[in-house]
Amino acid sequence: MRRAPIRLLVLLACTAPIAAGAVPVAAGAATAPGAKPRTTLPVIERQVMCVTCKIPLNVAQSPQADRERAFIQGLIDNGRTEAQIKDALVAQYGRAALALPSDHGFDIAAYLVPLAAFIALVTALLVLLPKWRRHARAQAERDAPEQKLSASDTARLDADLSRFD
Repeated sequence: MRRAPIRLLVLLACTAPIAAGAVPVAAGAATAPGAKPRTTLPVIERQVMCVTCKIPLNVAQSPQADRERAFIQGLIDNGRTEAQIKDALVAQYGRAALALPSDHGFDIAAYLVPLAAFIALVTALLVLLPKWRRHARAQAERDAPEQKLSASDTARLDADLSRFD
């Protein structure tokens, strides 16, 4: 008789996340095995631009941005994938609808120039840092005059050190 409440508690603990929506049970059943999951409007909004505002669609507040959102939502409702939606946006609004530059032609410079600048800066640091450190050490040695201890100071230091032996 005591086991029934424990089993009920275990059952509730296991099913509570599913009932709360924390575990998407129906999402796996809606897609076929090996099929890509459907995309959502917020995912696409971060990757495209408002063609009139020239800002990302997720922050744009204009009638044109609302039309683009409605167009995207219609494509999502038709079951289009993310790549198909982007292709449809390019066909409808032109390449200005995409937030990222293309990966061919002159637009590839948008990816290569920052990478080249980063590599150049790291290389410069690797070359110059040892030189700067050597220069700083040499400067410190020149600025700090070498001080010789007098005979009395040496005797006093030796006496102080002998007390610790």
